[in-house]
Amino acid sequence: MKRLPYIMLSAVLSFSLLSCEQLKAYATEDGKPKKEKKNKRVEPASQAVQVVQKWEVPPILQEVSGIVYMGNGRFACVQDEAGVIFIYDTKTRQIERQITFGAAGDYEGLTLVDNTAYVVRSDGRLFEVSNIQEANSKVTEHATPLTPEHNVEGLAYDPQGKRLLLAIKGEEANGSDYKGVYAFNLDTKQLVAEPVFKLNLNDQLLAKQKAKTLAKNWQPSEIAVHPVSGQIFLLEATNPQLFLLNPNGSIKNRFKLSDAAFYKPEGIAFSPTGDLYISNEGKKDPGNILHVKVEGVE
Repeated sequence: MKRLPYIMLSAVLSFSLLSCEQLKAYATEDGKPKKEKKNKRVEPASQAVQVVQKWEVPPILQEVSGIVYMGNGRFACVQDEAGVIFIYDTKTRQIERQITFGAAGDYEGLTLVDNTAYVVRSDGRLFEVSNIQEANSKVTEHATPLTPEHNVEGLAYDPQGKRLLLAIKGEEANGSDYKGVYAFNLDTKQLVAEPVFKLNLNDQLLAKQKAKTLAKNWQPSEIAVHPVSGQIFLLEATNPQLFLLNPNGSIKNRFKLSDAAFYKPEGIAFSPTGDLYISNEGKKDPGNILHVKVEGVE
């Protein structure tokens, strides 16, 4: 067998290498060229946020969307498919009671005013559930001007203002560069037309991320008022973050939450002394309630 001349052998090898590279470059999947993976910048979680304790919730609360601390390790919870308030005991790991207040729907926020619970549906409708500690609860529905496009996810009781605060995840009707936080007057049982403050979607302290629209720069999932300081806390689930707001709604502090520990944080609650609890929806793992400490925040 004759040996190939050096030049010819070199050419054959070069062609073979080129062919392999071309095959890699044009390898197809379902008839379409594969896209190169882009290096996505991942923001590190804030070291100021520490999980103290974790309680997994039963499967019925896999999509837990709102919580209220009721004392002695008990939480009132709602999930975003059933019109039911679940009273969950973290000590026994059992649901001790269920209070049905409505039909199936997208229920997002829950708060407690004395012995009366309020639940908000994503279309802005409020459900008032009185005497939740008793067997004879009464349910009253309240319509508001908010719509499914607003996608209301946050609900909190503000004792100083004697009002409920409603935070939207969706968009304002005029496509503004803000999202309103609205107040529901507990005396008149009416929603105040203008926002009590506006969340600036161009706030300098927002995470720098490439959102498809301005409205996606900030997508609040829950709101809460600290029982001691009166400061307003805001949670985001899409990009897990915790915000501490100034009285005018601007960001005072922003804490990036761990994507591993906070899969989809949609519920936030305080104990009377200010202990912070955050609930997460589950996916492969069960949903949970976390006792959380934030360094430098009382």
